[in-house]
Amino acid sequence: MEAPKSWISRVSAIVAVVILIDQVTKIIVLNTMNLGDSIPILGNWLKFTFTENPGMAFGLQFGPPAMITIFSIVATILIVIYLFSIGSVYGPYRYSLSFVLGGALGNIIDRVFYGMILYDEPLFLGKVVDFIHVNAWRGYVPEGIPFIGGNYMALFPIWNVADMAIVCGVVGILFFQRKFHLITEAAEKSQNEPDLAADISPGESHSGAENSGQ
Repeated sequence: MEAPKSWISRVSAIVAVVILIDQVTKIIVLNTMNLGDSIPILGNWLKFTFTENPGMAFGLQFGPPAMITIFSIVATILIVIYLFSIGSVYGPYRYSLSFVLGGALGNIIDRVFYGMILYDEPLFLGKVVDFIHVNAWRGYVPEGIPFIGGNYMALFPIWNVADMAIVCGVVGILFFQRKFHLITEAAEKSQNEPDLAADISPGESHSGAENSGQ
């Protein structure tokens, strides 16, 4: 078990590095490319294409920009609360959550401030800067699939470093969650055993000893 200051500093470092890399790359794109510009990196498969995403991940839109921004902020606050609730239990799981948190904050910065900085719009109406363009598949999702059926999607879409951190974090959470739950269950069991022993009164213990001696 890590000391609270230790795991908090490590989580903070991961979050800060993700935000720094994400924002630096976005600033470079904003200062060197025009909206819609595309620079081939690996032929047609990988390009840097400057786009602005008013919706959520993968270009999906579930409401107006302000509502999406508020939803993102609330979800991020819940992640922080959850991180503190699990404390120092099992580092790999916690650090996976840290990548998700860093990516979420990176995109929230875009949504909250970029509209005001770039277009003189009110706070919370900004668009996320995307530029990593992996041209794997594009098309409409079949209508029968819940929530996303009928939407036009790209696999993979044009995304950014924050999105990459979120995806890596989610993969880590799925990979490490079983061991995390086993560790937490074992810790709870070990904490309950002393409580059960304390519930046995001295009289009961003495009586049991006499019975065993007869």
